[in-house]
Amino acid sequence: MWQTAGQDHIINFLKDSVDRGSLAHACLFVGPPHIGKMTLALDLASALNCSNQSPPCGSCRTCQRIRQGKYADVIVIDKNAGRDPKDRKKSTEISIDTIRELLQRGSILPPYEGKYKIFIIDDADLLSVEAANCLLKTLEEPPQHIIILLLTSEENILLPTVISRCQRFELKPVATGEIEARLSKVAGLAQERIKLLSKLSGGCLGWALTAVSDESYLRNRESRLSVFVSLITGNWDERLSCISQLPSDRSGSEEIIKLWLSWCRDVMLLKYNCEDAITNLDRINDLRSWANMLTVLEIKEFIDSLNKMLINVSYNANLRLVFEVLMLDMPKKERRADYALNSAGPN
Repeated sequence: MWQTAGQDHIINFLKDSVDRGSLAHACLFVGPPHIGKMTLALDLASALNCSNQSPPCGSCRTCQRIRQGKYADVIVIDKNAGRDPKDRKKSTEISIDTIRELLQRGSILPPYEGKYKIFIIDDADLLSVEAANCLLKTLEEPPQHIIILLLTSEENILLPTVISRCQRFELKPVATGEIEARLSKVAGLAQERIKLLSKLSGGCLGWALTAVSDESYLRNRESRLSVFVSLITGNWDERLSCISQLPSDRSGSEEIIKLWLSWCRDVMLLKYNCEDAITNLDRINDLRSWANMLTVLEIKEFIDSLNKMLINVSYNANLRLVFEVLMLDMPKKERRADYALNSAGPN
């Protein structure tokens, strides 16, 4: 049984490829974080090694051990693979040594207990140039008994030569209704929370499931939105001092900008009386305040600025400068009682 949700077109293709024995030796799974790329990779690994008639069965010893990360022939490679757990120094890339040791040398050996040896490279966009070129050698002349699965949310960073040697699969956002159906099976989860998480997930079931068990996701979002929402009536000093509280890394900065884009999208929807389509359901009063303050043109121009800054961040622009420009581009309004922001928090 495939655990992946909302990707039937990909699952059907992979099933047929496994049955025919025509699966490509290297596959590239592309999609935003938490969309289900790792789940799909593990499903495929199970389908290739499961011995039951309708693989993956999900219940045999092989399928269970693959899910538990205990199967010798499924090797997950990420930026921390092969490192000493006691080493507190953060790694920012997948090194050439990791690819040489775990993949290049490991691919020479036949499968230990299964039919195929599967290498899953998580966050493949973090491959160093040297590591990517090292991987390329294996992709060009792969042993018959191995399958390489690359997972990425930033395909544009991968070497074109690596992409060209993989069969590409793009994972699409899962329908809100399907996410709600999955969350409704979680015991004790209120319908209001189910609807909110389904909207906030952006079609990423993994995010919604993680947010159910880890309340810090919603707490961090609430804290970040509270600061951002107040800036529209803040002075320049308040806006620039806010920058010091923002993430100093690329992924964190992209996350913040996408959160702000989601907010501005909701404001635009309110301007056109499309309240049913908004995402940030718990902040409806603050959204209405912004909608009352801003014109459609002001919202559109700020959304354009956010999209430009998102592109700049992806190209490793100076983050301090990026956020300074954003603060200057944000519409500025005076505090007035008739559109005062709701200081009581979410509603």
